Amino acid sequence: MARKAVVVFLSLFIGLASLIVYAENSLVGKAKFPLIHRSHHHQDTKTFLRRRELVSPSPAKQPSPPTTTSSQVNSRVYRVTAYGADPTGKTDSTDALLRTISHVFANSTERGLMQGIPNLGGAEIHLEGGSYMISRPLQLPASGGGNLVIHGGSLRASDDFATDRYLIELSATGNGDKPSSPYPYEDITLRDLMLDSNYRGGGISVVESLRTSIDNCYISHFTTNGILVQGGHETYIRNSFLGQHITAGSDPNEKDFSGTAINLMGNDNAVTDVVIFSGAVGVMVSGQANTLSGVHCYNKATGWGGTGIYLRLPGLTQTRIVNCYMDYTGIVAEDPVQLHISSSFFLGDAFILFKSINGIVHGVNVVDNMFSGGNKGVDIVQLDQSKGPFTTIDQVVIDRNNVQGMTLRATVARGLSQGNGSSWTVDFNPILLFPNLIKHAQYTLSPSTTGTFPNHALRNVSGNRVVVESDVAVPATVYVTVDQGTVITN
Repeated sequence: MARKAVVVFLSLFIGLASLIVYAENSLVGKAKFPLIHRSHHHQDTKTFLRRRELVSPSPAKQPSPPTTTSSQVNSRVYRVTAYGADPTGKTDSTDALLRTISHVFANSTERGLMQGIPNLGGAEIHLEGGSYMISRPLQLPASGGGNLVIHGGSLRASDDFATDRYLIELSATGNGDKPSSPYPYEDITLRDLMLDSNYRGGGISVVESLRTSIDNCYISHFTTNGILVQGGHETYIRNSFLGQHITAGSDPNEKDFSGTAINLMGNDNAVTDVVIFSGAVGVMVSGQANTLSGVHCYNKATGWGGTGIYLRLPGLTQTRIVNCYMDYTGIVAEDPVQLHISSSFFLGDAFILFKSINGIVHGVNVVDNMFSGGNKGVDIVQLDQSKGPFTTIDQVVIDRNNVQGMTLRATVARGLSQGNGSSWTVDFNPILLFPNLIKHAQYTLSPSTTGTFPNHALRNVSGNRVVVESDVAVPATVYVTVDQGTVITN
């Protein structure tokens, strides 16, 4: 009986405890549910914010104004649109581009270049692939500078651009303070540029500059010079295309082409792998010690009065022309002294002309070239003696050129004469370049019969003819070699 009472008591106790727990849980559940819900909502908000931070960039910093130099000077890359230049070319960008240039030149050191030329630290003026219209030249400051690259875009002259100026001018003339060095600029590189002069002057002028590079540029619509190099040293023009009019040849208006693509009025320059597709003159050279290699000229045909390469420095030529392609337009050299032309191809009756100014031609090599013409009897090398004959001729070698459809001319020639008699004449007029000039002659007399040993001698060398005579008549062949070049006497 007592055991039964204990069991009943325990059952009542457990039931009461369960009821209390249930009630408490119900109250707690009602009280906590909103809290649990809020907690989940808060967590989802945090997750959303985190995801938004992952996909959304952080608020961008406002670009520093161009007058603040900290970031741009450190990188040395100056982007012209940050200075207000219009890359669409719809508005005038002259002032913005000049501000960029001025900012670059304001940040320099004094080490590493010629004394007096500020070092710009390898700065780059980046045109960002834009096309910019300018109404005035982009003239570098007269204070000078070097170690600078301008690249990556296009410039076009406005309709009111000065006709006697250039789109880009490395020139201190008439531009503010005078430089402390006789050469204001050194190691300036202009590359990956398209320059449209809009028939308003020229493309690039490089005046009294040192070690300038013009690379991978396309320059068109100039009326004066595509590129002018005046004074200074070592301007290298490479991998570029120049033409007054944009054409691929056979232009119906070719006879009206004017202007000069490249004008070298300085020393020690090089033009390499350049195409000149229109203009009256391809390359004009009036400085010393210049070299042209891999130049293709089809600027204006000789028949229309054009010249591919014109060497205008009588008596001081000192020019090397190698591996060039003269396409229907030739080479003119005034009083050439120390001129070398080799490994070049002359097409369409293109030829070389020596023009007498003071009658001097000295130290000239024209060797190992190819000439191709239209069977019109055009000489591969010609003389213009309208101002007087060449009277000083020394160390001139024109030899080993191959010719098709043109007339071979040389200063070294070989010929023969066969006959049964006592006199043999070999006429070299059809091949020798200079009239009435044989400085050296050598011959061999070979009798056609055995046992014959006639006495023979060189009897006359005049009018570019060689006469050999024997004391008796014999059947023989006479071989003769002549040279219009140097003769060494002891």
